[in-house]
Amino acid sequence: MSDTGIAERWKELSGSENWKDLLEPNLDSDLRRYLIHYGTMIEPAGDAFINEPASKNVGLPRYARKTLFENTGLVKGNPLTYEVTKYFYAPSLLKLEFGALEYTLAESNWIGYVAVATNEGKVGLGRRDILVVWRGTIRPLEWVDNFIFLFVNAPLIFGQNSDPLVHMGWYYMYTTAIQGSKLNATSARDQVREEVARLVEFYKDEEISITVTGHSLGSSLATLNATDMAVNPFRPDIPVTAFLYASPKVGDENFKKAFSNQQNLRALRISDPNDPVPKVPPIGWKVGETIDSKIDYADVGVGLVIESKNSYYLKPEDDLSYHDLMLYLHGIDLYLTDQRTYERQGDFDLAKVNKYQGALKDEYMNENHIPIAWFNIKDKGMVQQEDGKYRLDDHEPDDDKVF
Repeated sequence: MSDTGIAERWKELSGSENWKDLLEPNLDSDLRRYLIHYGTMIEPAGDAFINEPASKNVGLPRYARKTLFENTGLVKGNPLTYEVTKYFYAPSLLKLEFGALEYTLAESNWIGYVAVATNEGKVGLGRRDILVVWRGTIRPLEWVDNFIFLFVNAPLIFGQNSDPLVHMGWYYMYTTAIQGSKLNATSARDQVREEVARLVEFYKDEEISITVTGHSLGSSLATLNATDMAVNPFRPDIPVTAFLYASPKVGDENFKKAFSNQQNLRALRISDPNDPVPKVPPIGWKVGETIDSKIDYADVGVGLVIESKNSYYLKPEDDLSYHDLMLYLHGIDLYLTDQRTYERQGDFDLAKVNKYQGALKDEYMNENHIPIAWFNIKDKGMVQQEDGKYRLDDHEPDDDKVF
């Protein structure tokens, strides 16, 4: 990407003009690369997550911060480089009631990272970018929180007695600390804000941007996080941009208005009409009220609709998962020709379309020697020891160890 105009146009690409004239009829070529770049940065947060029930490290990152990008394929051929400076964690919760008895099941998991552009990355990006990445849903309790469509106020973002309403489950994940927890003694909100504040101070003499990105659940949390950092800024001159892939709706109409009123806040919300997730939740109601008092959820930011199904590289089957981040990035890579066909621009690797599922047609798999659902953690973390025996060794120690 070194020959692109990203460095010179980063403010425009980050939404300073709300992406005017950059979205239709085809994506601006620099914006296409920009969106693929930020979407790709989400991958490590899911790929490096330990989800093996047999592991004592379940819920933790597989790799140390200094090796995360190297181990997840974000170093080779990538001039837009970053250094991971912080891992952060969020809780999820299930409350069960049995008559007068109440049982609460809670767990904390690694949910993302904070990174900052390296000196090399700064050249390609045009400024010192502070990046916050939130991953999508993995753990069962996170699914439970996803389906809590109730509305709550958001006093930690907007202040006491404020009007905006947000999704209860995601606000809980973003703002809750758990007493005695090694991972969530402070909330995900506080972990992120503390690290971003530190980086803002460290690079105070440089031009800085804050970019927040996520996929699915991650885009919901990214929406809250970006809003929070604009409403409660570290410095009012630092722009905050959210790139939201497959984002559910996060708040009500008052939340949308509050979001739109922030001068230094922009969001580009990328959705696919064949993906049901961006259409939910449709409605909710406030805690303590009934469904008769239903309130609509509302989208925020500028919408960009892509449709990966238009690609003639993909199988025509309806059972493909169009929620797949790789299909989103493939859809971003498509452009409409004068002959009204969709071609690849070539900024997104065709092999990655098959990373998590068998989405490519057989001829493209065979021609390019691409297996189906090829992503795999080698041997599921089982490592042979010097005595020849195997042991589950799936977590690389980190120097900011919090557990």
